[in-house]
Amino acid sequence: MSRKIMISCAVTGSADSPGKNPAVPVTPQAIAASAIDAAKAGAAIVHIHVRDPKTTKPSMDLALYREVTERIRDSGVDVIINLTTGAGGRFAPGETNPREGGVGTTLSLPHERTRHVEALRPEICSLDMGSMNMGDQAFLNTPGHLRVMAKTIKEAGVLPELEVFEAGHVLLARRLIDEGLIRSPALFQICLGILWSQPASAEAMLYMRNLLPADSVWFAFGISLHQFPMAAQAILLGGHVRVGLEDNLYLARGNLAPSNAALVEKAASIINILGHDPATPAEAREMLDIGK
Repeated sequence: MSRKIMISCAVTGSADSPGKNPAVPVTPQAIAASAIDAAKAGAAIVHIHVRDPKTTKPSMDLALYREVTERIRDSGVDVIINLTTGAGGRFAPGETNPREGGVGTTLSLPHERTRHVEALRPEICSLDMGSMNMGDQAFLNTPGHLRVMAKTIKEAGVLPELEVFEAGHVLLARRLIDEGLIRSPALFQICLGILWSQPASAEAMLYMRNLLPADSVWFAFGISLHQFPMAAQAILLGGHVRVGLEDNLYLARGNLAPSNAALVEKAASIINILGHDPATPAEAREMLDIGK
């Protein structure tokens, strides 16, 4: 049966990718413009990180988030804004004292990781539902910190997108739902292919999907060469899709993606080939029960 499929576009991310593909946006103006173009191409949701315009490195600067958000909102293009809260979770043990953060550590207090959400009130923000190894660093999201962040997000009237990289992340999310810190039905993002987490495979996606609460709305993505196969798999399993330059720099093998919009257009074509249609932002709000 034909249905509406939401496309979420992860516009820039935090990886060291601008030097690998010049299409990765860095400045607030470029990030906003890329998000707007992705919306015009069919994305119902744009997932936003910000970067230091001088260094291209990830940033937690409220002024940068504000500029990107205001540029999108002032554009007149309808799209659901999803701000990350993932920044501020990295920890690398110090070389001489592992209790102290070494090079690359960004570990921050919960209120620092959610202050832009409180200030800007996007319709959605991400919430990473557990800790894991990520490359050579640890990505730390302890239950205590997550409870504080979830409470702040709920009080701000924002829908958390629960990013789950491993099975235990789903179990922790279910506990916070049971505790009333996260609303039900919940919104999940199944994240596959990240180093040292669930692989990007049909079996892994099915396993993760089957752990979700039955009433959940869910998206899934795979990184790099897995982006479009996992998009198709998510559609077949009843979910929605995420694409974008945060997760993948290529439109096809050996062919750098010229824009986020191009990745969204390819996702939309897969949706159409499988007999469905991309959801508009208005339709996405109905499915997510937001913006009312």
